[in-house]
Amino acid sequence: MRTFLRAAGALTATAILAFGLFLAVNSTLATRATIRAAFDHERAIQNAQLDLSELLKLQLDEETAVRGFTITRETVFLEPYYAASVQFLPLDHSISSIFGQEHMVAALNALQEFNQTHEEWHQVVAQPLIAHPTVRYAIDLAKRGKALIDGERNDAAEMQMLLTQRDDLLRRQTQDEINRTGYTRAGWLVAFGLIALLFNAYQSRLTRELEQERTTTETLQRAFQSEFEPLPHCQIGSAYISATRHAAVGGDVFDLYRMTDRLALMLIADVSGKGVDAAVITAFIKFTIRGIALRRHDPAEILAEFNTAFQRAVPNPDLFVSMLVGVLDIESRTLTYASGGHDSAYLRRANGTVESLPVTGPILGVMEQPFSTKVLQLEQGDVLLLATDGLTESRDRKGRQLNESGVLGWLAQSDGGAQQIVDGLVSRVRKRTSQLSDDLAMLAIRFGDGVAVA
Repeated sequence: MRTFLRAAGALTATAILAFGLFLAVNSTLATRATIRAAFDHERAIQNAQLDLSELLKLQLDEETAVRGFTITRETVFLEPYYAASVQFLPLDHSISSIFGQEHMVAALNALQEFNQTHEEWHQVVAQPLIAHPTVRYAIDLAKRGKALIDGERNDAAEMQMLLTQRDDLLRRQTQDEINRTGYTRAGWLVAFGLIALLFNAYQSRLTRELEQERTTTETLQRAFQSEFEPLPHCQIGSAYISATRHAAVGGDVFDLYRMTDRLALMLIADVSGKGVDAAVITAFIKFTIRGIALRRHDPAEILAEFNTAFQRAVPNPDLFVSMLVGVLDIESRTLTYASGGHDSAYLRRANGTVESLPVTGPILGVMEQPFSTKVLQLEQGDVLLLATDGLTESRDRKGRQLNESGVLGWLAQSDGGAQQIVDGLVSRVRKRTSQLSDDLAMLAIRFGDGVAVA
């Protein structure tokens, strides 16, 4: 009898353990599927945010192109207009599809209003101005166009708000699901310690996979913030390091944009603050500067117009920007630049001498004062390094800043291709300091090496 009871008890214990294991497996698989589905929704929302930002850029390209054609009557200004029109519809369909999948009815309505207003702008403003740029009512059309564009931007702002709310909700749901999973595992640890140990490794692997995918998404966002285009007979190198832990974006931005076959726009800027909040301003900086540069090729005029726009669009007295804007003539190898309080720009000549580029005006967003330009004649083998103050203000373990003299010394010792120089500077910064106190961005251009290297 005892043997029977002992055997029955063993069988019961085994059955209970097996049943607990079965429940644990089912619970884990269901949790994994739920988290995966939630992350897929979150990734779709982030893709919609990127597509919407690109849609706004295309709308700005169209508006700027029509304005430039109306002023100059040169058809070359219409090339961005027609290019943007071709790219507009696929992006619109992608956003609409995501809104439909996520059952975002309000966002779909805002997108429909955005499209209707955009189509009205094409028919009422853009097409008449392109067909008859000399009509007397061009000013009235421009005013009507501004009202329509403002309507589009309001619709876009509403969509961005809805997307942000949806993204926040999904993040909370994902985090809540992860938390619930943790509490469930704690309960299984009491009743089925062995089962909890077996599945703990699986939970850790799942968490790592989610973090890796999130990091990949943030890296894509960073690539969208700072970018460059290859230039003939130039090598280009770049680096970006955020001072905010667990964030791939920050308040520094650089841009290298090919305006024409001969002219290229280069930009580096540093927004006060860091992290995601400052990164929002960097998108405004990049696209606003590009838009102004399509109409003006004088860097001082570009900074002056941006300074006025920034103070009106961002009424926050605590926000200011240091920025260097340059226009490079590829054929003549001349660089015309203006610097609004940005003192982290350097030129290394082919013979090894290094100089810093002087500031030509005040910091932007503080006051309206004139900016001046300077012109540099570049030779084969010269290297231009644009950086933010995360380089000069990096501290060693004793708290001493690198300062401009340290950067000049490092750059004088650097040689090789543009990316090799940037990588070498980043390596020295990482060895010198344990944690950056400010974001760091670098853009290096080596001139006249015979090939374009990205």
